Amino acid sequence: MQPNTLLDALLEEAGISHAGFAVRVNHAGRLRGITLRYDHTAVSRWLRGQRPRGQVPDLMCGILGDRLHRPVTLDDIGFGTADGLASAGAPAPLAGFVERATALWRGDEQRGPHAVDAPAVTGTPAVMPVWEWENPPDDPDVSRQGRVRARPADIETLRAARAHYEVMYRRAGGVATHARIVRFLNAQTAPLLRGSYGDSLGRGLHRAAGGLVAVAGICAYDSDAQGLAQRYFHQALRLAKASGDRALGAYVIALLVNQSLHLGQSRQAVAFAEAALRTAGAGISPALATDLYAMQAKAYAQLGDSMSARGRIRCAEGAAERIRPGQEPDETGYVQPGLLNVQVAEALLRLGDLPGARLHAAAAVSSPAHDRGRVHRLAILSTVELCQGEPDRAARTAAEMAERARGMESQRLRDRLRTVRDDLTASGSMDAAVAADLIDDALRVPL
Repeated sequence: MQPNTLLDALLEEAGISHAGFAVRVNHAGRLRGITLRYDHTAVSRWLRGQRPRGQVPDLMCGILGDRLHRPVTLDDIGFGTADGLASAGAPAPLAGFVERATALWRGDEQRGPHAVDAPAVTGTPAVMPVWEWENPPDDPDVSRQGRVRARPADIETLRAARAHYEVMYRRAGGVATHARIVRFLNAQTAPLLRGSYGDSLGRGLHRAAGGLVAVAGICAYDSDAQGLAQRYFHQALRLAKASGDRALGAYVIALLVNQSLHLGQSRQAVAFAEAALRTAGAGISPALATDLYAMQAKAYAQLGDSMSARGRIRCAEGAAERIRPGQEPDETGYVQPGLLNVQVAEALLRLGDLPGARLHAAAAVSSPAHDRGRVHRLAILSTVELCQGEPDRAARTAAEMAERARGMESQRLRDRLRTVRDDLTASGSMDAAVAADLIDDALRVPL
């Protein structure tokens, strides 16, 4: 059984305790001539995923609907047949999606294991959100009536929050940033999405929320909570669909491509990137196209397809020549000088082209980057130097990497540092051993 986060969220929103809900269900049953004797333990079982029998789920919908002053369906309380997934060919109904999304945020803030420890899905559940984003039907009207009236200033607040948390992530890491952004989603974003707005304002609101939710997914990914990250990325993709902004959706798919590469799902990474490039079409920004082509190159390299990998590298280099600073959307700011070089270096390293990998890794390190990006670039360069039989040079590169990583709370960076440390130790070089000790010092404080 899966915990019923939807029912839990509605009880919280309605301000009803477990015992109070049981009393209301029993009373509603009596009005229908049914004798029920539920107590708070029964409600706890429902929240753990047990479904009550007979008419009880309908009674629960009525109670919560009266309390919240809006219709509540079986899907809304987690007892429908949809099981949280939309049917093929249609996006998830927006109102129900918002309730499910905000239920996840609440469960994440409370550190519920059903949210934090959920595994990443594969197969159809992983592919369907991308397929639904890419294909009709679109949302004809996203307007909504709720308690809080959304204003244009609220959209600017969400955009500012996205920029704020992105900078925090780059400086401090996803582990440190995740809790902050999820708290903001619950306190500020959820009431707005449930609020009142017309179609035009609503599309802007969903776009701003989608960018913010994507950063929450990045932080979860960086914390190595891959299932949680995937759910945030899928939410951001649905919000992009509602906004009508294809370019935002393509950006979110780029995040899914990156995660697919990390999980070793190379063919899925190629297919997702192709979907983003195809669907966004001429509306895709050159920076995003650069990153998508580069990640396709890495995926083909993982598959051992050198010809396709090198072809995508050329596509990425062509797109990079069209990048114009100041003409890119906020979300593609991560495509900084040197990013393409480090992506190409990883692809060439996987293909065994050490001279080419060394050339691109060195170019990446010599380009300006924020501290997080520099740690990643130094790690790649150190690895290439070790592969080329230069452990002393690799040790110096790794020492700088370890120093740059201090103060960052990132599980992904820690994993990379451990890999470099193990490779240094295996080289047998005295300088490498000293650098390995520096990395151990950087890893000594637990996250």
